[in-house]
Amino acid sequence: MPMQIADTTMPTGFPCGKTFLLPGPTGVLEVMSACPDPSKEAPATVVICHPHPLQGGTMHNKVVHTLARSFGELGLRSVRFNFRGIGASQGSFDRGEGETDDVLAVLAWARAQRPRDEIWLAGFSFGGYVAAQAAHRFDDVRQLVTVAPAVHLYDFESMTLPPVPWLVIQGDADEVVSVEAVRKWVAQRQPSPDLVVLAGVDHFFHGRLHDLRAVVQERLAARVPPA
Repeated sequence: MPMQIADTTMPTGFPCGKTFLLPGPTGVLEVMSACPDPSKEAPATVVICHPHPLQGGTMHNKVVHTLARSFGELGLRSVRFNFRGIGASQGSFDRGEGETDDVLAVLAWARAQRPRDEIWLAGFSFGGYVAAQAAHRFDDVRQLVTVAPAVHLYDFESMTLPPVPWLVIQGDADEVVSVEAVRKWVAQRQPSPDLVVLAGVDHFFHGRLHDLRAVVQERLAARVPPA
């Protein structure tokens, strides 16, 4: 499939299946949107954050793509984007702080385009850390999903927990994020996030993306607001 070229025209309304540029804190952000089948559409939109920008993470990551697809099958619109300095997004890596500002800018745009929707937020690995920070600062997030959150690599300990339902999905064969560190971190939180540990799953869910999709849909179907 040929790479989509970002549209430099500011979109009006919520575009479906488009790659475009939005104003961000340090320049434009490259954004990709998707819409569900109209027969399944729910009043909810999810913003999804990709893994570490300096380790090859982009909005085209296969875990991020699977999350977008899984949410779409639940009836949600989705928004993926490249953090500053990746793809057509301007700026440079800022150790999670500036990236949190990037998420907040995308969340604000999604809220403006879909004022009656529930806003959900998801992230993979480094993106899980940034999503959790943004969920605390953006007071309109209704559901948080973090996949393989790097709790031992970033300052999750001093983070103020967002007061929203939180699903954590973790593989027990993850070579990057320790499953024991995630279990310990979850157990120490009050209230504890909903943790699902998948046996034999590595960090990038090689050969197991269908399991990620199944967990998202099984755990969150009841949370989707009715049309």
